[in-house]
Amino acid sequence: MRTSIIAAIVMIAPALVACGQGQSKPAPPPPPQVTVAKPVIRQIADQDEYVGRFVAVDSIEVRARVSGYLDAIHFQDGQIVRKGDPLFTIDRRPFETALAQARASLDQAKANLAFAEADLQRALSVAVGTVITQQTLDQRNQAKRVAQANVAAQEQAVRQAALDVEFTELRAPVEGRIGDRRVAVGNLVTGGTSGTTLLATIESVDPIRFEFTLDEGSYVRYSRLAKHAADSADLGLTLPVRLKLIDETSFSHVGRLDFVDNAVSRTSGTIRARAVFANPGRTFTPGMFGRVQLSAAPPADTLLVPEAAIGAEQARKYVMVVDAGNVARPKYVTLGPAVDGLRVVAGIAPDDNVIVNGLVRARPGAKVAPHPQATAAVPTKTKVD
Repeated sequence: MRTSIIAAIVMIAPALVACGQGQSKPAPPPPPQVTVAKPVIRQIADQDEYVGRFVAVDSIEVRARVSGYLDAIHFQDGQIVRKGDPLFTIDRRPFETALAQARASLDQAKANLAFAEADLQRALSVAVGTVITQQTLDQRNQAKRVAQANVAAQEQAVRQAALDVEFTELRAPVEGRIGDRRVAVGNLVTGGTSGTTLLATIESVDPIRFEFTLDEGSYVRYSRLAKHAADSADLGLTLPVRLKLIDETSFSHVGRLDFVDNAVSRTSGTIRARAVFANPGRTFTPGMFGRVQLSAAPPADTLLVPEAAIGAEQARKYVMVVDAGNVARPKYVTLGPAVDGLRVVAGIAPDDNVIVNGLVRARPGAKVAPHPQATAAVPTKTKVD
């Protein structure tokens, strides 16, 4: 029995050995395919961003200079008015009557002056002391001077009455958008210098100003930057300004910085600045929020990569670079602003082969199959932060 078992084992052993030799280990998977490119090098200035609000260059409250009943309104609420356009008319009749009375008083004063001059000439034509006394002559001189003063006063009264008639027609002092009417036709309008009736408001729209605040550190940097410019006395007023609205993706509106306040606030440590923008299409409205970009330094060579080349590891950002042995290595970077669909990064070298496509397939320390690309091309869809 024992001899039979041994013989069976001897016969089965070669078959088992042959079976084991027929099975081989599975081949490892090929390295993942990735696309690599050199970073884009561009001359870019460091940019700072600030949030601010639009304000009108001219903001006018339309109030009457004379009191009276409102006779007519010559505009539609919210329309654009030109300088000199009629807005309101106050009943002119009482003021035209006052003007006629002033002119009549002026004619009377002129008649009195003519009589006083003739009376004086008669006194001068006779001998003083024999026909008339010196006192009488002095009285006639005084009467002439009083008549002359009365004529001058009446002339000013006529001018004032004519002004009152002119003030019954209220015209737009500036070009801009007018608000809604505050008083209806037939109401009594109070004019003058105090307690006057607000009739409407006008906000100029083109050009328009944008106000924002700078922190003290930024103001110092801008001042030093301006000192190297040709017109250093402006202390940064020539810095370019670009703007975008809350629903826009790029800083496409170009303006200029035209004012920086003369003191830093002691409470907030900021200083008020103002830029001016052309607004021919009336896109900007006073009170609207926006964001501006200022160049904080002269342009310098900067490295940029596509957004798809940037990965995140908790709070840190990185890009994958491929070394000479085709091994993917992470490099942690600091992100800058987005420019034309690319992102400014610091922490890589100009000759690094950055993985711009296939980042999710690359593993740190693992081999990859890189396919070179000429440069980190701008993606079709531009993203700007």
